[in-house]
Amino acid sequence: MEYIYASLLLHSAGKEISEESLKKVLEAAGIAVDEVRVKMVVAALKEVNIGDIIRQATTLAPAVPAQPAAATSLAPTQAGAKPSEEKKEEEEKKEVSEEEIAEGISALFG
Repeated sequence: MEYIYASLLLHSAGKEISEESLKKVLEAAGIAVDEVRVKMVVAALKEVNIGDIIRQATTLAPAVPAQPAAATSLAPTQAGAKPSEEKKEEEEKKEVSEEEIAEGISALFG
């Protein structure tokens, strides 16, 4: 994760994400640099527009439910009543938005 954080820091500063710049950030943070991982991250991020991914993630963030899904599924039901159709549809919508978020984040890794 340190390599991704360093890449995001470089992006935030408006600097090019190159092997040299990534190494400098990691070394400044006191992290032992793995040359292979540096090359892998830089190569993976060459084809990625980090700004677009960040915008997508911030656009999708409000769609994330305020309560974890596990907490809502553990809520007691009234006398064993089944959840209404509304709740089922709402859960399906949550699943789609979580998948979209995962897709946006996975783009950071190539």
